Amino acid sequence: MTVKLLIDTDIWLNLARDYRMAPVLTAIEDLINEKAIELIMPQLVLDEFAPNRDRVVEDSKRSLASYFKRVREAVTQFGDGAKKAETLNQLNEIDYKIAMTGEVSKRTLEAIQKIMATSTPIATSDAAKVKAAERALARIAPFHLSKNSVGDAVLIEIYSETIVGDQGSGNEYVFVTNNTRDFSQHNGDHRLPHADLEPLFRDNSRYATSIVEVVKDIGGELLDEYEWEHAYQQESRKLSEILDAEHLLFRQVWYNRHWNLRSGVEQGKIKIITDREFKKLKGYHPEVVVDKIWEGALAAAKRTEEEVGLDNLGPWDDFEWGMINGKLSALRWVLGDEWDMLDT
Repeated sequence: MTVKLLIDTDIWLNLARDYRMAPVLTAIEDLINEKAIELIMPQLVLDEFAPNRDRVVEDSKRSLASYFKRVREAVTQFGDGAKKAETLNQLNEIDYKIAMTGEVSKRTLEAIQKIMATSTPIATSDAAKVKAAERALARIAPFHLSKNSVGDAVLIEIYSETIVGDQGSGNEYVFVTNNTRDFSQHNGDHRLPHADLEPLFRDNSRYATSIVEVVKDIGGELLDEYEWEHAYQQESRKLSEILDAEHLLFRQVWYNRHWNLRSGVEQGKIKIITDREFKKLKGYHPEVVVDKIWEGALAAAKRTEEEVGLDNLGPWDDFEWGMINGKLSALRWVLGDEWDMLDT
């Protein structure tokens, strides 16, 4: 036996909005692969979903980002001096989380598209259009309200046609929607279908307003497993953690390069000269260093030793040195630089 689901557009859009619904999408995909469920996929749903999917994610990100921008401006202008820096750092963390959430949402959209592609789109038949029009003329659900509900009526007729065409198959059918205004009981229990639609939801057919509950009924243990798996997956690092790690690696790389320079000076391979002498030279001269720059480098090395601690400044073997440079390059890439950016 297979459970055939017609999932309304609003459900798909809600799944796209909320990355926390990832376990539900994973469970749906696996239940489809196991042939426990099959999607009834009207072309109408695909056409409604396509122009809205990116907007849903971008609007959510933009709204949050705009809100926190205004909060940041208010804190900057009116915040208490002692706590202002800490508050702004927290807002920066939120901004970073918003950006990361956007990336997760893109992957969610890709997962939804993959799931939708498992079923052949169903074109709207002429018979479905006629029956939808008859509903409109009779002012029965979903035309019981003063609004254009042609699309909703067509979905109901496609769902009905699927059941009729499958008679004797032993399959079950579920119509899942969040549009309780048009499909659910009027001024009643929104979990139940409107009285005009009740004849469609008998025996092996049912009405549902929660995709989570539907998936739990079909593969409850599977969903519990995925919820646990997603709940305990690694959280992304805070922006402050990334910046702190990048700063440490920057100091380590700089200090190592400083010691290469210092060794050259001590061995006489690199000569300390005055600024006047340096200006007389032409081209690139790695064998000399200006005295003022050298004094500044020694002072910076001392500060680095005090800040980082000698235990965190080497020496390292070639493998360890490669790891440090690789980590610095990776973190800088995350922060917006190109790969292999190791300038100090």
